Amino acid sequence: MEFTEAASDPGTARPGGRTARVRAAVLGATADVLAEQGFAHLDLADIARRAEVGKTTVYRRWGTVTGLVTDLLLDMAQQSVPRTETGSLLGDLTANARLVRRTLADPRQGALFKAVIAAAGSDPKAAQALYGFYAARVDEWAPCVEQAAARGEVPAGTDAHEVIRATSAPLYHRLLTTALPLDEADADRAARAAAEAARAGAYVREEGAA
Repeated sequence: MEFTEAASDPGTARPGGRTARVRAAVLGATADVLAEQGFAHLDLADIARRAEVGKTTVYRRWGTVTGLVTDLLLDMAQQSVPRTETGSLLGDLTANARLVRRTLADPRQGALFKAVIAAAGSDPKAAQALYGFYAARVDEWAPCVEQAAARGEVPAGTDAHEVIRATSAPLYHRLLTTALPLDEADADRAARAAAEAARAGAYVREEGAA
C-alpha cells in the first residue's frame, strides 16, 4: 500500500502503524459509501465520521473526494490477487475471467465498481484513477499472453494487453447493461472467446501500430 502526507497527491508513500490504520478505516468508509450510495454522496466530513478519525486528518491527507477514490483504487489494485499461470493460454485467461467475475458478482464490489465507473463519466480525475486501476491489472496479466506467444499458442506480435482487455470486456458489459446474473459459465465463455480470437490472429498488431 502507498500513501503520502500531501493532500494533493494521495497514495505515494508506504504507511505504517497508526497511519496505516487511519488509511484503512478511511478507505473502508469510502468503499461503503460508494457501494451503498454512489459517488455523488461522498463527503469528506461524513467519511471522517464513519471512519472515526478527525475531519482535519481526512482533509489534509486526501483533500477531495476524488483523492479518496484515487487512493481507494490504488489500494484495490495493490491488493488484487496476483495472476495465475497454468501453462496454457486458455487456463490463464479462464483464471483471469473467473477472478473478474467473482469481483463483479459480489454485491458490494459490483456496486462499488458501478459507482466508480459512473463517476468517471463526469469527473476527469476519477476517470484517470479508474484508468490507472485497470492499467495496473492489465499489466499484471499481460505476461500470460506473452508466455503463450513464446510457446507458439498465439501468433508473434499478438497484443497481450488487448487480449486481457477482451477477456474481461463481456463481463463488464453484462454488469453495466443488463440485470442478468454473472456466473462462472459467463467467465469461461469470455475466456474461450478471447483465447480463440487470439489464436486466430485477431489481436496481432498491425504493421507500424504503437
